[in-house]
Amino acid sequence: MSIGSLVLNFQQKYKHGLHTAYYRDIVRKQILDSKPITTTYDNTCEIHVLTSANDWLNLVWALKSFYYCSQRDYALCIHDDGTLTEEQLKTLEYHFPNARIISRKEADAKVLALLEAYPRCLDFRKTNHLSPKVFDFAAYLQSDRMLLLDSDILFFAAPTELLNRIENPDYQLNTLNSDVASAYTVEPEEVKTHLGFELAERVNSGLGLIHKQSLSFDWIEEFLALPNIIGHFWRIEQTIYALCSSRFGVELLPPAYDVHLEGSINGSPCRHYVGKIRHLMYSEGIRHLVQNKFLKELQK
Repeated sequence: MSIGSLVLNFQQKYKHGLHTAYYRDIVRKQILDSKPITTTYDNTCEIHVLTSANDWLNLVWALKSFYYCSQRDYALCIHDDGTLTEEQLKTLEYHFPNARIISRKEADAKVLALLEAYPRCLDFRKTNHLSPKVFDFAAYLQSDRMLLLDSDILFFAAPTELLNRIENPDYQLNTLNSDVASAYTVEPEEVKTHLGFELAERVNSGLGLIHKQSLSFDWIEEFLALPNIIGHFWRIEQTIYALCSSRFGVELLPPAYDVHLEGSINGSPCRHYVGKIRHLMYSEGIRHLVQNKFLKELQK
């Protein structure tokens, strides 16, 4: 390796400081010493997550912090994006032994067949690597209610309002966290003109309650006909969740759940460490959990 490459690697590794590198590269792995979560039986709601070789360790933190803080036993389904190694899959199976772990090969066989009658959906599923977060989650969902969860979210206290909405049988809306701004591939005016309903603002597809009924392939096939909807590779997945939720009925979670790029945890039950602040997941989020004895509690 050249001196230039060594310098670049050093700069990339330590660009957010020694604390970030320490919690990311050393402390983060300590979650693998914690006990497995064995009680994921409650079908009141089913958690669905999509993970990869790059994100799976963060996912372990996301899931274990949720189960610990919520004190819930929701069923769990983990979807492999096709990059997980055998060792990573075995580690996930150890830590979540009663979860369903869906390989990409298995999902492709099932979901592509289901989408044969939906040509736009089929093409999108074949060409967008985040599309399983829409179609595969819907295809494998075994509950009427799904907890949508990204791997870059950490929980610090019980997400009480989210849990109340999930567990209230009379609550018949989708509810998601708010983004810093609306980040869609379509304009609200186009949705109103072509589909006849208002597109909710600032929907973020990282965390929320999704009703199975709202993930209609018929609806999504219709949405994918909107002009220029096939845009930014991750915004379109978020756009589809926003469209489905807006037609079905949606309410944003309280401000404590908002995506925020500035400030700190500040008493929020969780924080979504999106790309721009991913480094804070380690230097702030994991550090906060460790300092509050989270790892020690998981080892009891």
